[in-house]
Amino acid sequence: MRLLAIETSTDTLSVALGSGAADGALWQHSGPGGAQASATLLPLVRDLLNQAGWPLATLDAVVFGRGPGSFTGLRTACAVAQGLAYGARPEGIPVLPVDTLLALAEEARHALEQRGEPAPSAIVALLDARMGELYVAPYACEAGGLRTLAPPRLCAPADLAAYLDQVLPHGAEPLLAGNALRAYPDLLAPVRGTHASALPTAAALLRLAPRLLAEGGAMAARDALPLYVRDKVARTTAEREGQGSGLPSAEVTP
Repeated sequence: MRLLAIETSTDTLSVALGSGAADGALWQHSGPGGAQASATLLPLVRDLLNQAGWPLATLDAVVFGRGPGSFTGLRTACAVAQGLAYGARPEGIPVLPVDTLLALAEEARHALEQRGEPAPSAIVALLDARMGELYVAPYACEAGGLRTLAPPRLCAPADLAAYLDQVLPHGAEPLLAGNALRAYPDLLAPVRGTHASALPTAAALLRLAPRLLAEGGAMAARDALPLYVRDKVARTTAEREGQGSGLPSAEVTP
């Protein structure tokens, strides 16, 4: 398969081309994301396609990290995936949205594999959600890949230990992976399990894609949507003027 993967849910932008096979060729780029992502993403995609010698129209699917994560980053990845899908062929290219936290857990699992270390029984993906919260999703590590134990959700750092007691198998010592560990070191230090720094990557999306495509995860570009998790991503002008925005400027949608 010829797959393009886009991941812009954090401050790091990641793009990759490949088949998703362990022994397949891989072209990838990572660099600063955030506000720059919308300006640099399309040129990066074009450069990788040229390196691979793959015309856009020959892609079998466009994969993107759908969230949760940066609201602006999620909208950028979804919009670019849709635009590329419809710009490549009149009938469009299938689009595969993938949970950002699943990609993060896969990146952490792959890092252990590359070091020759055994996989833990479970990986808990943790992303800094700002506003004193984190995004969390637990996954079981099985022979066939990662299995979702609970959907992505918001959680206060102080409540994480109690939440994991509810969703993880009794006695499990998970790997806690993500960037939330740096954001809330004191609050997360007592949570059981080992800690590892990790981010979702486009290469992780490619590794996940073959199984998700086989399970019917692809859809028409028009049906692809970001996954915000936060129910309300912006306040009205009246709310901001009357109560203060309560949100960092980068998180407030006009």
